Order: sequence, then C-alpha cells, then structure tokens
Amino acid sequence: MRDLIIYFEKPLPFTIDTFSSHNLDNFDVVFWEKLTYEAKEDALLHAKYFITASYPITAEMINRSPNLKLIQKTGSGYDNIDIKVANEKGIIVANTPGINTNSVVELTIALILNLLRKVNFYDSLTKKGEWRMWEYRASNFELRGKTHGIIGMGNIGKKVSELSKSFGTEIIYYDVYRLPTELEKKMNIRYVSLDELMAKSDIISLHVPLMPTTYHLIGKEQLEKVKPTAIIVNVARGNIIDEGALYDALLCKRLLGAAIDSWSKEPVEPENPLLKLDNVIATPHIAGGSREALESVLKISLDNIARVKMSQEPLGVVHI
Repeated sequence: MRDLIIYFEKPLPFTIDTFSSHNLDNFDVVFWEKLTYEAKEDALLHAKYFITASYPITAEMINRSPNLKLIQKTGSGYDNIDIKVANEKGIIVANTPGINTNSVVELTIALILNLLRKVNFYDSLTKKGEWRMWEYRASNFELRGKTHGIIGMGNIGKKVSELSKSFGTEIIYYDVYRLPTELEKKMNIRYVSLDELMAKSDIISLHVPLMPTTYHLIGKEQLEKVKPTAIIVNVARGNIIDEGALYDALLCKRLLGAAIDSWSKEPVEPENPLLKLDNVIATPHIAGGSREALESVLKISLDNIARVKMSQEPLGVVHI
C-alpha cells in the first residue's frame, strides 16, 4: 500500500510540478485545499506524513491522525505546529533551517531600500497621474552612512549584516545570546542593549523566532525611544511587534515607516489599521518565498519523508 502525504499549503502549479518530478513511486500526495470535508477526514485517518509551511498543525489534527509519522516544516520557525502533542505521540517534527536564508535576507534589504526611497509611495502616486518629482525629496534617504540595528544575530541576522554593510552602514545588534568578542570584531559589529538599539538605529530589522520571551518584544516603551527618521522591518513573526503600538508610532510620526511581512493574525485582516497608512509596506509573509527556496525546501521535505520510510532519521529534527 502506498503511503499518504498531505500538503497543507496552496497547491501552486510549480509546487505540483515539483512533486510530479520527484520519485514518489511509493507515495500518494493530496493537497489539503482541494479536499472536501469528508476527504479531509479520510486523509487525516490514513496520512503518514504532513508537509506544512504556515498552515497550523493543531493538537486536534494530530490526534485525528493515528498513522502519522512525520510533520515536515518547509522553513525554520515551527510555532504553527503543536510540537508538544507531536512529541507525546512519538511523531517526528523536522524543519529546513537555513534553506530560505538568502531569500529572507534579500527581501529584508529590498524593503529597507523601498522604505528609505518611498518606492511604493511614488509608484502609487505616479500611476494615479500625480507627478511628485520634488515634494518628498527631503524625506528620502540613502542607506549609506546609516546605523542598522539588527535584533537577532542568528544565521539570517549575520547575512543581513553582511549585505547591509556593503551599502556602507554601521551595524549594531541585540540578541539574548551575545556573539564571542572575536567574532564581533571579525564581523565589525557592536553589541548593544535593546534600548540602545532602538534609540540609535536608523534602520531596525527583526530576525528572531516567536517565543514567550519575544512576544511583543517591540512595544510602546521601545517605540517611544526611536528616532522620527527611523524605519522598522519585520520579516520574522508578527507578534514580536505590538501592532497597536506600531500603528500609534507611525500615525504620530514618531517613526518614518515600517515594512511588515509577518502579521499577528494571518491572513492579515482587511480592517487592520496598519494597512491604511501610506508609510507602511505590507507583504503577505513572503520573505522566504522565492522560487529557489521553495524548490529546495520541497526537495528536502520529500527526501526526509523517504528517510523516515526507510527507518532513518530525517534531517533537521526539532528537539524541544
């Protein structure tokens, strides 16, 4: 009997082609969004493997899947998976850390440049027939010479630091775990407290996982310390920033602008007041979503499924 894989994300043509091109002689793949309610119940009952990016894998779903062996995350953050229940049932959870790093890093810099030069704002005005060649030049800024504060100096934070410095920035950073002094010197970066980072940065970017200690890490108190010409970019997780406090800071011009890729509730609600501000760039959690990254994480996910079928340990097992 062929083993069943459930893919929980939207089945794009490229995704379907990737599955088709992989050697799946011993597996059947079903796409969650295409299933009827009855078919979903049957799929959960028989599935041995889940593949998810952001779709929530809840305790209820796990409990309704008696044959489940592996929950494969196509990315690094696994806060959408009830790992405690999975572990209690002996189900392996694996992720693909670092695979989409380049994609996240490039979007981070793209959003920073977009905010500093108001690209989206100008694009909208020009398409409406408004030729604003001079009015906003004094509120456009170069990246060169700015202080870039990075919150979270893991793999992504390090690469953002490297790329940002190529534009001529000074890097300061905050992390719960400080890097060795020798590495800081080699990278030409400086460790500061969170308060100092908020006060001194022209650019603030977030690259930490969501956990109890990072929930609303950036709130009203922290945003009161920023420069009025500072920008903030969140490509990590939505609830790391208190969205209400961020809205107030942007509305009162205590902050020049913000780019938000990860939201407290996804999909973001149309009524979210942040969507109404012209100094906010809003994207739908796409930081790790390049074609190259998607191809790589799907390949690793399917390779991991094959490893589990052969009673081998998959790569990227999450231990908590």
